[in-house]
Amino acid sequence: MAWQQRTPHILAFMIVATMVWSSINPADMRVWWAEMVPIMAIFAGLLLTFRKFQFSNTSYVLMSVLLIMHTIGAHYTFANVPFDWVTDTFGFERNHYDRVAHFSVGFYAYAAAELLVRKNWARPVTAMFFGLFFIMSVAAAYEIIEWQFAVIEGGDAGIEFLGSQGDEWDAQKDMLADTLGALAALVLFWFSKYRHSN
Repeated sequence: MAWQQRTPHILAFMIVATMVWSSINPADMRVWWAEMVPIMAIFAGLLLTFRKFQFSNTSYVLMSVLLIMHTIGAHYTFANVPFDWVTDTFGFERNHYDRVAHFSVGFYAYAAAELLVRKNWARPVTAMFFGLFFIMSVAAAYEIIEWQFAVIEGGDAGIEFLGSQGDEWDAQKDMLADTLGALAALVLFWFSKYRHSN
């Protein structure tokens, strides 16, 4: 169907529109750049490789969740995204928008597994393990980057980028959220057509 073929283009338009909105008067421009550089790099990578390798629409939708959520978080800073309705509904003591965004990082495990299977670089189960370990590695690396930015930048910008909101176990919980997102995405991959392609 025509709309299915246009799905990547529609998602790209939504991401660009969100980026433009996010760049207008963000809460802290230093934090915005720090948050957006990796997102812009991912988006650019997907654009540059689109003609050579097109992921499934499922992969593009899953990958877009992080790009959009992270871009929104960059505008407000993650601790200050208007997420009160969730906080109030569940009686949370902190804003968990960043946890949901970290969960969406794990969605990239689906795309990683799909790439390996479709390129015949790995069998489905091996590809799924790679996707899981890839996300866990990225999660750990990002927490180190957050820590170093907070140390180097210091002040309010460092605190806002770190986004721990006073939780001493924030980094570990973020990594867990990434991992759980990957497991959820890989369950979806298990029931996809790609799991049966090799």
